[in-house]
Amino acid sequence: MPQGRPLTIPDDGLTTRARRNAPVLAVHTGPGKGKSTAAFGMALRAWNQGFDIAVFQFVKSAKWRVGEEAAFRELGKLHDEHGVGGPVQWHKMGSGWSWTRKQGSEDDHAAAAVEGWTEITRRLAEQRHDFYVLDEFTYPLKWGWIDVDEVVSVLTSRPGTQHVVITGRDAPQALIDAADLVTEMTKVKHPMDVGRKGQKGIEW
Repeated sequence: MPQGRPLTIPDDGLTTRARRNAPVLAVHTGPGKGKSTAAFGMALRAWNQGFDIAVFQFVKSAKWRVGEEAAFRELGKLHDEHGVGGPVQWHKMGSGWSWTRKQGSEDDHAAAAVEGWTEITRRLAEQRHDFYVLDEFTYPLKWGWIDVDEVVSVLTSRPGTQHVVITGRDAPQALIDAADLVTEMTKVKHPMDVGRKGQKGIEW
């Protein structure tokens, strides 16, 4: 795509403006580091444009507070108090989805994942947000907790111009085929390979 120009122009009857404004389904997968980080970078751009941001984390424990969560919560406050950027919501399965007001449990992760996906489906139908990050969502799909075909159907038929970014290893092929943008993070080297622990400011 030299100089930002597509190699071919699709014969879809749409104008350049219509194609530019089409909603994007993105998947960040692969064994390398940076899948979630890249998704949150996209969310930061969206926030700057005034988009309504919603993050759903499907695997990380309630005790694990990533740096992006703290930053986006502050950005949400900045919007609420000064009208800068867009609103932000951050939901974590490990702490008990915030709309249920129930404490997280180690008992049934599968049921919690289904509950999260059901809420996302509802919000997509209502066009509640402009930009969704479904962080580590590939794992409930890989483990069979959530039906892949249903997810693909909901995402490809979502109304409006809602952007969705999904992260996690081993994205199912059906999701990859349905996505508009797929990036595979490939590990070349990692400090942990030589026994170094995760570092503040790098991993969290």
